[in-house]
Amino acid sequence: MERHPVHGLVTVAQHIIEQQRNHPTATGQFSWLLSGITLATKIIESYVRRAGITNVLGETGESNVQGELVQKLDMIANETIVRCLGYRGNIGILVSEEEDEPRIVKNSSGSGNYIVLFDPLDGSSNIDVNVSIGTIFSILHKREDVWPSDGPEKHVLQPGIRQLAAGYVVYGSSTVLAYTTGDGVHMFTLNPDIGAFVLHQESVRMPDVGKTYSINEAYRASFPKGIQDYLEWAKTDNYSQRYIGSLVADFHRTLLRGGVFLYPPTKKSPEGKLRLLYEANPMAFLAEQAGGAATDGQHRIMEKNPQHMHERTPLIIGSKSEVERVHEFLEKG
Repeated sequence: MERHPVHGLVTVAQHIIEQQRNHPTATGQFSWLLSGITLATKIIESYVRRAGITNVLGETGESNVQGELVQKLDMIANETIVRCLGYRGNIGILVSEEEDEPRIVKNSSGSGNYIVLFDPLDGSSNIDVNVSIGTIFSILHKREDVWPSDGPEKHVLQPGIRQLAAGYVVYGSSTVLAYTTGDGVHMFTLNPDIGAFVLHQESVRMPDVGKTYSINEAYRASFPKGIQDYLEWAKTDNYSQRYIGSLVADFHRTLLRGGVFLYPPTKKSPEGKLRLLYEANPMAFLAEQAGGAATDGQHRIMEKNPQHMHERTPLIIGSKSEVERVHEFLEKG
């Protein structure tokens, strides 16, 4: 793992430009797009930091397309990302977990070839109790085999293996950005003194083993038998349980420490609860680029072909050997 010395600080903008130099066909449009995402997350971070002293805590009284109560910060985060990206002419479609339909970016004049999918504020039910929350994003190219008359959704419904980039920002004791463009996972910390994300880990590798599992065991009786058997085994083998209830925070810990995060199907939610396009795909891309793995218990997450925008999926993600171990129990169960 490479580390840049303190006197040679590298910002995320500089790092993206350096990465582009490794790709002779790069035009600079991609760095312009990512700069919009980092700007949006810095604005969201400022709201999160001041949530307790400004009128942004609590619910709006409305429900989103998922049937979940919308938090005030959900709405602020969503509109912040839309504003920051809506003026990037190379973006053609914006897709939010909070909205029913994709947004066509009008000012792209048809030239916007990028699609940005995002969960503006993952873990928002934890806002009022000061638990780490985050923003997740995924970037695709528009499909060349789709006609304008087909509508934007056909552009959006692509498997995760077609992602150009993915990442997340976790708003915790520090604000951390992790992203990949298919050339490893790179991690940055927001330096409030200079207002920039500064590189602190390059080419992050997830430990191949980790004796920690992360799951909401309140639903244990409703999990598949293989998952129940795995949990019983983990307890006898001195595994530790760590569960925050915010995917960004749980995945961030797993990325750095190893282990496995599980969100299996239940009798009530046989298709799982996490969203394939906004949560599972970007996290799977990051996990694989760091040496880990991500499946739905049967198939590789990134190879799943989405059928609709808000499709849900089970998720087993983390250290490669730990994910494989869960699969062994599922096959026996």
